[in-house]
Amino acid sequence: MKLQRHLVRKLGARRITTIQLVAACGLFLVCSLARASAATWTVHAQPARLVNGSPVLFQVKAPARLDSLTGSWLGHQLAFSYDAATKTWFALAGVSLETAPGKYSLALTGTSTATKPPLTFTRQFTVARATYPKIKVELTVEKKFTEPTPEQLQQIEEGKRIKQDYLSRVTPNRQWSGKFATPAAAPISDVFGSQRIFNGKAQSPHLGLDFRVPAGTPVAAMNSGTVLLARPLYFEGNFVVLDHGQGLLTLYLHLSEFKVKEGDVVKRGEIVGLSGGTGRATGPHLHVAVRWQGVNLDPARLIELPLP
Repeated sequence: MKLQRHLVRKLGARRITTIQLVAACGLFLVCSLARASAATWTVHAQPARLVNGSPVLFQVKAPARLDSLTGSWLGHQLAFSYDAATKTWFALAGVSLETAPGKYSLALTGTSTATKPPLTFTRQFTVARATYPKIKVELTVEKKFTEPTPEQLQQIEEGKRIKQDYLSRVTPNRQWSGKFATPAAAPISDVFGSQRIFNGKAQSPHLGLDFRVPAGTPVAAMNSGTVLLARPLYFEGNFVVLDHGQGLLTLYLHLSEFKVKEGDVVKRGEIVGLSGGTGRATGPHLHVAVRWQGVNLDPARLIELPLP
């Protein structure tokens, strides 16, 4: 009996030792793979310094061949495109003007028939506070834009409905390619983020870029896309919206004439209209705006951003 109990204790000890050894090896292997996986993800953002109101290009090199790469950034979903020449995935996103300074996570999920389960990775990026010019622009506009009649209020509400419908659309395929171009070769008369005052009443921050151009100046598409809207609205006047895919839109306001119609496919540099002073405008000029998944971005920063 004593010998039997001794053998049981000895075998039990060996079994425990074996289990502990296997568990330790497994934990070491998991940790090693996790370190290797993290080490082989390369994630960059352009510009290197992110601020509120800024567009951002995310570029990713994954640790394995992927069929698709998606991401989550500030509550928005990203669909990455693949550049075979550089073996890099990229997606264009943005930071809203209202985003507070701090650290925010980009969460990535890569899928492939060769890798199961999906590969995941998260990296934090710091968003700083942008210093937008504190310019107060005193402007005088027609009374109908500050004190509209009931009939005009109906037109305004109809315009809001149209914008809420069309400007919230996100088409899955990317249409833009390469850098975004300036829509007119002209001086800038007002910048993104400035404070506007109409007839003595403070308005929301200026959410676009104004070019000082005379009426009738050709207005060019900033990049390739599809004409989402081409119609007159109460405040915007003759209004063209280009859909560049994946929620990225460029908006062209106060035009005197349309050169495109809804559904047209245009290339970067193609003329979409002529500048004017229609809608809530104090005179002829071109107002352009950029929206990404409902977020207003600084057009000047988008034009400066190098893109694949």
